[in-house]
Amino acid sequence: MRLTPEERAKLEHDDAGLSLSEYIRLRVFDENRCKRRTRSKHQVKDHKLLTQLLGELGRARLANNLNQLAKSANYGLLIITTEVKTALLNACADIRHIRKIFMDSLELGR
Repeated sequence: MRLTPEERAKLEHDDAGLSLSEYIRLRVFDENRCKRRTRSKHQVKDHKLLTQLLGELGRARLANNLNQLAKSANYGLLIITTEVKTALLNACADIRHIRKIFMDSLELGR
């Protein structure tokens, strides 16, 4: 199928994250049909970095620790001492580090 550059741009704008061919199939054929599996437009460029990120997430237990802090704050039990402040700043630094690794692995930060 041949399209003008304007037609293609319109389809790509309207595709809602689908591949162009999948979007055209969806528009032309029955929407209730079995959908084909497609790859994401944002593929991982560096699997080693992504593996490192997932490992750090598991080791850091950030979600669990932040949940405990939130519960303590909600109960009024969180007393901000120098140690607590340092721990919170370290957690923020860890999250920034993990975010950078994740962005680099997807080549989104470049």
